[in-house]
Amino acid sequence: MSRRVALYFRVSTADQTPDAQIRELRIYAEQRGFDVVAEFVDTASGVARSRPELDRMMTVVRKRKVDVVLVWAFDRFARSTSHLATTLEEFQALGVDFVSYSQQIDTTTPAGKLTFHVLAAIAEFEREMIRERVRSGMAVAKQRGTKSGNPLGRPKQTASQVSDMRRLRKEGVSYRQIARKLSVSAATVVNYTR
Repeated sequence: MSRRVALYFRVSTADQTPDAQIRELRIYAEQRGFDVVAEFVDTASGVARSRPELDRMMTVVRKRKVDVVLVWAFDRFARSTSHLATTLEEFQALGVDFVSYSQQIDTTTPAGKLTFHVLAAIAEFEREMIRERVRSGMAVAKQRGTKSGNPLGRPKQTASQVSDMRRLRKEGVSYRQIARKLSVSAATVVNYTR
């Protein structure tokens, strides 16, 4: 029984066309004995959050209507290493294989499975680095005596500063002039004097 495959393509702009990629992936799928059951094409930049066709494909994958996802290249598919690893982890949990044609990564093979584990380890390292930076920033904020609910947020203005802002506004001084005089942002002055 042939394996059902979904093809996913992404182009960055409307003037680009995925036709050459589509043709090659169809040929590759045929050579591998895959049955192409769905094709998805997004037009979006690499970091775009909104990718309707990727979302549609993920729905098909989650319903287990495909056995393999075939893409042209990692950068045409995932927004980042962590997005790639997270998606591959989900595929693995669902029993769906992943093939990146350009990089010749294929989780149906032992070498492809090894590559998947390396990518997952890199993504986990990336997540831990982000967590460590956040923890470090919060510790620094705490040492400085920040007490707000968000230790990395803007410091609150003192009652005296707020009083000065309001007095100066009543005197007709502009937001920018007050901000310069009190060494705060114009937005802060607006927030406290409305």
